[in-house]
Amino acid sequence: MAEIAVVGAGIAGLATAAALTQRGHSVTVIEERTDTSSGAGISIWPNALAALDELGLGDKVRAAGGRITAGAIRWKDGRWLRRPAGERIVTALGEPLVVLQRAALRDVLAAALTPGTVVDGVAVRAVTTTPTGVRLQLTDSSIRDADAVVGADGTGSVVARHLNGALTHRYAGYTAWRGVASIAIDPDLAGETMGAGAEVGHVPMGPDRTYWFATERATEGASAPEGERAYLRTKFASWAAPIPAMLAATEPAEVLRNDLYDRSPAKRWAVGPMVLVGDAAHPMRPHLGQGGCQALEDAAVLGAFVDLCPDLPTAFVAFESFRRGRVRTIATESRLIGRVVNLRPAALSALASSATVVLPEFLVTRHLASIAARSAFRLPTGNDAQSA
Repeated sequence: MAEIAVVGAGIAGLATAAALTQRGHSVTVIEERTDTSSGAGISIWPNALAALDELGLGDKVRAAGGRITAGAIRWKDGRWLRRPAGERIVTALGEPLVVLQRAALRDVLAAALTPGTVVDGVAVRAVTTTPTGVRLQLTDSSIRDADAVVGADGTGSVVARHLNGALTHRYAGYTAWRGVASIAIDPDLAGETMGAGAEVGHVPMGPDRTYWFATERATEGASAPEGERAYLRTKFASWAAPIPAMLAATEPAEVLRNDLYDRSPAKRWAVGPMVLVGDAAHPMRPHLGQGGCQALEDAAVLGAFVDLCPDLPTAFVAFESFRRGRVRTIATESRLIGRVVNLRPAALSALASSATVVLPEFLVTRHLASIAARSAFRLPTGNDAQSA
């Protein structure tokens, strides 16, 4: 049994901690925040549900959220750009998506841990290797020694900086808003509504709530003097239903705004007794809804390599080799979609967005399945461990 410190109690950190705990290791999760209940909703695609099934948590997540079968795309005037048959999507993906609040997902993951696993209110200040493992210097001046460390501390990861040096973050050129509306919408409208230089996504989250997000080109660090919800209600007042009513049914204080940043995947994920997972290893823009999903895949795959390999450093290197290609492809495509949706001038964005309808439906569905179907998630075998 190894003593493993996981830095970060987000989705990646908690899921990885659960995978390692299930394999008999003693795990401590270190989290800077004392309140991790913030956040709006999250879509769990079937690839991530398959990963959660490997952790024994899939059914608990399904029970905590609503199931979605549609994936429509409309123009802001309500004109359909793409309206796939729900049954075809479910058949291709293997099951419906699940949409739930991030806090509910974190609760499911945290419940899989031994009580007292998460130590919050303290951050990692520095990381050093020792003859027996890794030493973490914390912001409360304490020291924690571990046999191994998992960096799950997001895009600005302290562990990633230790392994790779300075990390270069780039402002993506646009901002995102998220919220949960106390209103039900037609399940057939689940998907995205697009306009020139902006988009709004909306999916039912249970019988009487809707998770939504919006993006728009914006100056870095900007904010709405009149309040974010008020700005959005004005911005999208003429857009098709359910958007105006959905924004009206969202509490102003519950609207989250975050500028979107990007960086390339870390050059090194695994060195000796240290490994990166989730955004610490491979940040993703939100346009494919795969950031959290790929973190869940990371957790299940890393746990499998721990079973297959003779020691943790070998498992960590094998994990990086196995996962790097898949997440690079998804991150690159997500970045490209963001650039198309937010092209400037706005007319080019309108043209590019409308052009998505040119592709045959079966090609779009097949490509989506290659990313997000249950069958897209793959666990390693003994051959994968030997070839790493």
